[in-house]
Amino acid sequence: MAKFFKSLLLTVVGSIVTAIFIVLLFVGVIASMASAGEKETEIEEGTLLTINLDKAIVDRGVDDPFADLFGDSPFSVSQIGLNDLLFQIKKASRDKNVNGIYLECGNPMTGYATLNEIREALVAFKDSGKFIYTYAPMYSQKGYYLASAATKVYMPPQGMLDLKGISTERMYYKSALDKFDVDYYVFKHGKFKSAVEPVLLDGMSEPAKEQTITYLNSIWKHVKAGISASRGITPEEINAIADNGGMFSENEVFVKANIIDGLKYKDEVLLELKELTETDEDDDIEQVNFADYKSVYVPRETKGLIKDKIAVIYAEGAIDDLGDEGIKSEKLSKTIREAREDEGIKAVVLRINSPGGSAAGSDIIWREVKLCKEVKPVIVSMGDVAASGGYYIACEADTIVASPVTITGSIGIFARIPNLKRLTKKWGISFDGVKTNKYADFPTVTREFTSGEKAMMQNYVERGYEVFTGVCADGRNTTKDAIKEVGEGRVWSGENAVDKKLVDVMGGLNRAIEIAKEKAGLELCRIKEMPEKLSPIEEMFKGMKSEANAFMSQSLFGLSIEQVKLLEGLKEADPMQARLPYELELN
Repeated sequence: MAKFFKSLLLTVVGSIVTAIFIVLLFVGVIASMASAGEKETEIEEGTLLTINLDKAIVDRGVDDPFADLFGDSPFSVSQIGLNDLLFQIKKASRDKNVNGIYLECGNPMTGYATLNEIREALVAFKDSGKFIYTYAPMYSQKGYYLASAATKVYMPPQGMLDLKGISTERMYYKSALDKFDVDYYVFKHGKFKSAVEPVLLDGMSEPAKEQTITYLNSIWKHVKAGISASRGITPEEINAIADNGGMFSENEVFVKANIIDGLKYKDEVLLELKELTETDEDDDIEQVNFADYKSVYVPRETKGLIKDKIAVIYAEGAIDDLGDEGIKSEKLSKTIREAREDEGIKAVVLRINSPGGSAAGSDIIWREVKLCKEVKPVIVSMGDVAASGGYYIACEADTIVASPVTITGSIGIFARIPNLKRLTKKWGISFDGVKTNKYADFPTVTREFTSGEKAMMQNYVERGYEVFTGVCADGRNTTKDAIKEVGEGRVWSGENAVDKKLVDVMGGLNRAIEIAKEKAGLELCRIKEMPEKLSPIEEMFKGMKSEANAFMSQSLFGLSIEQVKLLEGLKEADPMQARLPYELELN
């Protein structure tokens, strides 16, 4: 009994201490946010701006107090917004107090198109006459692509640099489904629409391989060209290093090939930076981190009140997926409508970073883009991916801007519905019911489809494809036949898409904004980002909710939140999907 009360007492005391800690943490966050909002950061002449990009990079940053204070925490994941990066790097290029940038970018977590935009901003910063130094114990291939734009690239003698070419891999589970006695009914239009292949095959089909190698080669060609231009090494020499094992080569090979500038320890790099910034050896370098630099005031290049606005509307994530994340068609449509009705907004830039999703949701958003275009210019800026439904909502724009390494196209429709009859029969589970009409229980996962039901579903998909190609043809001012020639669910790189007339201009978000200004006849304007950001408190509780969901999934079912999302995806609310063939991850 004594042991019981002792354990009970320890549990109660532990709970009280934990509660007090959480309260103090909460108060600290609020106090920190309040003080941060009141003060403006001041920096001295000769300051070094330090930027850490070893984190997730998203299109638009959030005001997350936990991430700002603690980095990765139980309630948030450290991330940075591309919008903030582009703005602050450009601001630093005209800031007389900033001498250069010290960049940590060993392993940024984002796509090549996002990296390409950051890289262009860094090159412009360097062209302003300032320097960029980068140092990392290990450079992933994406990290090195970004670092190669720097004035000097260093790593320690025993560091690692991964330069091996681009690959992508996807999982197939047809044989696993067979073992579980699960069948799938699949309906699609487009021989390249390979989203359905994992449930049908045990490997890539020839059309899937064909399209994948085409856009991978296009992206790799652009990556090599960027490294070549910055480092003075030919694309052929880069290929030779990649073919010789990349990171398994001796590090002296990278120095000799001018891939990096030298093998140094951190103290040696700091000593070089002290000489460059004319700092005494015994003194610390004057520096400011990226988070604090956002509070540094630098006068605009132009003075006076700027009345006219360009709206930059962010559309990031899958369209109408289950859960709280991604693009919600009703919410995004409302945002576009608000921009259309705001007379102070003279043009709209729709920033899309989406693999697509619900066909119905895509059509709802497309309608609002079309209505907006009738009263003011609409320019689309494509991020890492704007494919399938992501292209559907883009096609009506006046101008489509994409990075050469954007993933786009995938004009096609599919539907996939599991048939669990064999599985349930194996486990002695049966279903029975009644219905008032012939198709009252269709579609269903508990019985086989009749031939009539299969034909009806295929016809449903075919109609969806005709609608998709029709809106693309109208938006791109061409014919449905021309769209179908580059459609069939085929994925293209941004560079490929220009040749196929699916994209108009190569560039990033800043280029799209410049085009919007030209179309609206504006010399000066200010940017209004939409929709409204969540407040720091809302972001904090959103992070808590996400972490709680992940904890419950792991604790109760032994599943990660990613696995739960995959299972949810098997019961898509909208059976007809305009979605990228698979969750695309390039090394």
